[in-house]
Amino acid sequence: MSLFVDYTLNGCTEGMIFAALALALVLIFRATRVVNFAQGAMAMMTTFIASTLIDHDLGYWWAFAAALGIGFALGAVVELVLMKRLEGRSELNPVIVTIGLLVVLEGIAGAVYGDSSRGFPAAYSQSGLVVGHERIAFSHFDLFILVAVLVLVGANLLLFRATTLGLRMRAAAYAREVARLLGVRVGWLLTLGWALAGVAGSLAGLLTAPTSVFGPYYMDLDLVYAFTAAVIGGLDSPVGALAGGLIAGLCTSYVGGYLGSELQPLGALVLLTVTLMARPQGIFARASTRVV
Repeated sequence: MSLFVDYTLNGCTEGMIFAALALALVLIFRATRVVNFAQGAMAMMTTFIASTLIDHDLGYWWAFAAALGIGFALGAVVELVLMKRLEGRSELNPVIVTIGLLVVLEGIAGAVYGDSSRGFPAAYSQSGLVVGHERIAFSHFDLFILVAVLVLVGANLLLFRATTLGLRMRAAAYAREVARLLGVRVGWLLTLGWALAGVAGSLAGLLTAPTSVFGPYYMDLDLVYAFTAAVIGGLDSPVGALAGGLIAGLCTSYVGGYLGSELQPLGALVLLTVTLMARPQGIFARASTRVV
């Protein structure tokens, strides 16, 4: 029973990280209908920059904030320099560009920092908390992950549901031409959406690095899990990203704990396949109606 509790707690922690990266995918998809396959690589680059700043004695929290700010800027630059030029072209073009960007960023990281793994500090202790006379698989850093991702999701919900800016972003996402006719600066809002996704992705990278083999490719598998989470919850639902992340995290934790860590990607694949067969639009998304 104690193992089940530990696997559950570990799955919740991993699921929150998947949710943060899934939210980044959702923010871009709901605005542009593009899946950004470079999201993990972008997060990796900002985390390496944070690691460099920490090595130069800037301070953990200053480096943490700098990584989030660089993630915001990187997301905006990618949209302005690459994605904006692809508007009105084949829907396949942006997908190919994001895959190319993934390869380029990982190549740059490998050339600059090397392919060997390195350590990345955690904000708080990673030793399991003691409850009663038992030590559980949940640390102060896990609690920080939980709070950070919940704040991220809550801020996004507040933005989209309680602010004029969020209303304009939703309008630009769902009815771009109508929004333009109403005077909404759609191009600027799309850039903002990519920038916010960059912040969410950077947060996921910073939270993942202390608990994984930190190197140029450390976010690749997390991107697979995050994509699974986004599909489960619905690719246009921020709340779905949170729920999907928890489901994916629990699934991979149980599979890894009971069947072996080498089967975790297979567990995610099975979960993704079942979701696509049973409810392809996701749990929190509404099926669209096509008028012929």
